Amino acid sequence: MREPAPTARHFLSALSAARLNTAPYRHWLLENMLPSQMVDDIVALPVAAPAISDTQGRRETHNSTRWFFGQTEQAQYPVCRDLAETLQSPEIISALAQTCGVALAGSSLRIEYCLDTNGFWLEPHTDIGAKYFTMLIYLADPPPGEPWGTDIYASATEFVGTAPSGRNHGLIFIPGANTWHGFKKRQITGVRRSLIVNYVTPEWRSRHELAFPEMPVS
Repeated sequence: MREPAPTARHFLSALSAARLNTAPYRHWLLENMLPSQMVDDIVALPVAAPAISDTQGRRETHNSTRWFFGQTEQAQYPVCRDLAETLQSPEIISALAQTCGVALAGSSLRIEYCLDTNGFWLEPHTDIGAKYFTMLIYLADPPPGEPWGTDIYASATEFVGTAPSGRNHGLIFIPGANTWHGFKKRQITGVRRSLIVNYVTPEWRSRHELAFPEMPVS
């Protein structure tokens, strides 16, 4: 069996130390998910935060401003290629299956880089449907008193708490009918930077969003 690459080893260590919470649904909280230099390199990408006056509670309201680790971006920026290849690797897929009990064979990797500014919010939703797996990686420490993590709900209206959102922290859950989450409108000083990692169904229409549109997970 081949030795995992350095980025994969780092992520595997974080995954093995993840804290499982079972309420209101199974979700994992992680720390130190990526090498520190990789986080720096992602933050340094020449991507400007889009000027959005109102998301209307959904990211797809402004699809034209969204930024993905697609084929073009991987060709331009080595850090995008490194992370995409890591999350596509058999070692990571196997570890996610073992830890989270999710079968990802045949799915496609999708990595979105989000830069949210004051006024951003997301209504509670579940990710059920075309997404087999959801992982959030927070890339920057929020200012004191500003919780920037994902809000977790027991239902569409019952708020439970907010995931820790420090730099290189993260959240994993397997989308289901009860995996309600969102982001209540609140103060964002500066830019809230995060990655959303999904493994999606083969029928995903926006192929440019996929890291390897012609190569599903094996």
